[in-house]
Amino acid sequence: QVQLVESGGRLVQAGDSLRLSCVASGRTFSVYAMGWFRQAPGKDRELLAAIMWSRGSTDYADSVKGRFTISRDNAKNTMYLQMNSLKPEDTAVYYCAAKVAANLGYNYWGQGTQVTVSS
Repeated sequence: QVQLVESGGRLVQAGDSLRLSCVASGRTFSVYAMGWFRQAPGKDRELLAAIMWSRGSTDYADSVKGRFTISRDNAKNTMYLQMNSLKPEDTAVYYCAAKVAANLGYNYWGQGTQVTVSS
């Protein structure tokens, strides 16, 4: 089992920056990749960015490419999402998730952290 705890969400103004953190515990050695998702009211959960835990290679959704940066600190078992130039449409609950193999879905999830961007 892998446990994930997000933090860092809060109310910000449009144009501000914010960094989210996700601390992993438990069988972290089994993690293949981690990702940041978000879900806005009435919308489907959206994968924003993913990072391979060992190699550090990353991938981004077009909607956040160039504004958001995913990173991880293996020594701290922590993943980050640096969000810049925030927009009101970035308002959502942000979740981190982990998967243990390339051909499997994300099966470990955090509880979510609310990000609200005011105009």
